[in-house]
Amino acid sequence: MSLRRGAFVLSLDFELIWGTMDRHGPEGFRAACERERSQVFGSLLALLEEFAIPATWCVLGHLMLDSCAPVNGRKHPEIVRPTHAWHRGDWFANDPCTDEEHDPVFYGRSLVERLLDARVEQEIGCHGFSHVIFGDRGCSRETAASEIRACVDVARALGITPRSFAFPRNRVGHLDVLREQGFSCFRGPEPTWHMGGRAAGGVSRAGHLADVVSARTPPVVLPRQVQGLIDIPASMLYFPMHGVRRRIPVSRRVSRALKGVDRAAREHCVMHLWFHPTNLADETEAMLGGLRTVFSDVARRRERAELDVLSMGELAARELAVDDAAAAG
Repeated sequence: MSLRRGAFVLSLDFELIWGTMDRHGPEGFRAACERERSQVFGSLLALLEEFAIPATWCVLGHLMLDSCAPVNGRKHPEIVRPTHAWHRGDWFANDPCTDEEHDPVFYGRSLVERLLDARVEQEIGCHGFSHVIFGDRGCSRETAASEIRACVDVARALGITPRSFAFPRNRVGHLDVLREQGFSCFRGPEPTWHMGGRAAGGVSRAGHLADVVSARTPPVVLPRQVQGLIDIPASMLYFPMHGVRRRIPVSRRVSRALKGVDRAAREHCVMHLWFHPTNLADETEAMLGGLRTVFSDVARRRERAELDVLSMGELAARELAVDDAAAAG
C-alpha cells in the first residue's frame, strides 16, 4: 500500500514548561522556555508562513488559558490526578495559578491566538491538558478522560475543535477516550528498533543518538486505522542542541531530514517530522537555518507535484474519505 503521492507532515508538541516539570521542576528548563516565547515562536511561525507549511501544533490545554485560580483551595479540581511512580506530591503543585502576564512559561493563550491569525493556516491539535503520561500505568482511564475533556473544553472556548493528538513523551494510551472526544488521528511512535517501547530508555536514547550522528535515513510511514482512529506515526525528531547533543552539527539533522523527504517522495509514503519548539531554544539561528533548508526542499518538491504538504488532520481526513468510499463501493 502507498499514497497517490508522497506527503510531508510536520507536528509540534507545544507545551512550554509543562513538558519537563515532572522531572526537572519549574526551573530546570525555564530559561529555554523563555527563549521559546521571546525568540523561537515568532521566527518559527514566520518560517512556516514563508514556505506555506501547515503544521499541526499539538497544544497543551493549560497553555490555552490566560489565567487560572484554585477552586475551594484546590488547583484544577477537574483533573483526576495521575499516580506516576516518579512523581510525588500533587501534580499541580508548581502551577502558579496566576496569568500569562505574570507567569508566561505556564500560559500561552496569546500565542495560540497568533496561530489562529497566521497567514498560512496552522492546525491546532491537542497534547493533553497538563502533560500527564497517557501510556503509563499511573494514568487511569479517569485521569485520561479528565485531561482530554479539559483540553477540548478550553480549545472550544477559543473556537477550536481539535482533531489531532500527540501523546506526551509519545506514550500512547487510552485511544478509546480520544475517539469518544471526537479526535480523528494521533501521532504514533517512530517505527524503529529503539523506539516505541521495544528498548529500554538508555538503549533507546543511544540508538536515537546514533541515528542522528550517522544521518541515517529515517523511516517513512503510512497512516493506518487503530481503534477507529488514524495513526500517523512519527518518522523523525528534529533533535535539540542542548547538552551532549550540541556536539552534533545541525547539518547531520538536516541531512537526515532531507533523506526522509526524498524517500517519501520516491516511495509515495509520509515523512512525518516532529519536534518541540523548545528544541530550537539552543543555537536558535542554526536550528532555524536547518529547518529553512528542509522546508525549501519540501516546497520545491510540492511545486513539482512530487509531494503533498499536509497537516495531520488533513491527512487523516483524506484517509477516512478513502475508507468511506471503499466501504460505499
